[in-house]
Amino acid sequence: MELSRHVEAIQSDLASAAGLGDDATAEAGRRLTSALESSLQLRLLDVLAEAALDLDSQLSSGRVEVRLAGRDPQLIFVEDAVAAEEPATPGDDLSARITLRLPDLLKAAVQKAADGEGISANAWIVRALARALEPRPSRVQSSKRIQGFARS
Repeated sequence: MELSRHVEAIQSDLASAAGLGDDATAEAGRRLTSALESSLQLRLLDVLAEAALDLDSQLSSGRVEVRLAGRDPQLIFVEDAVAAEEPATPGDDLSARITLRLPDLLKAAVQKAADGEGISANAWIVRALARALEPRPSRVQSSKRIQGFARS
């Protein structure tokens, strides 16, 4: 799905409406439509995410995901068999959703790491976040203790 086409159509509609006034109003409308481009794209992505959630609630099996290919979103149906590959550990609540926007290079690195472990990128990110939030024992610094690397 190409969002830029829809964003341009909305911008054109706004510019036409602004063109009904004088030249100053038309110029202000042109500037405003140009400034709204990124906001319009984010709002359209939000609409697609809500649509995917609505479809999820109506499906008896599987789920609908919104995936980005560059700046273009795709609605993807994912069957339950894929979710079964990632068993939840006791106490995990996998009902929360967030939208995460990553730079292309970081996304590629996450996907490569996940492929190396034989799990999905989502499962890999969940594991990485869980590890980052695990409590770590605090180190007590002693003035009599020397740490480091030595070469002889």
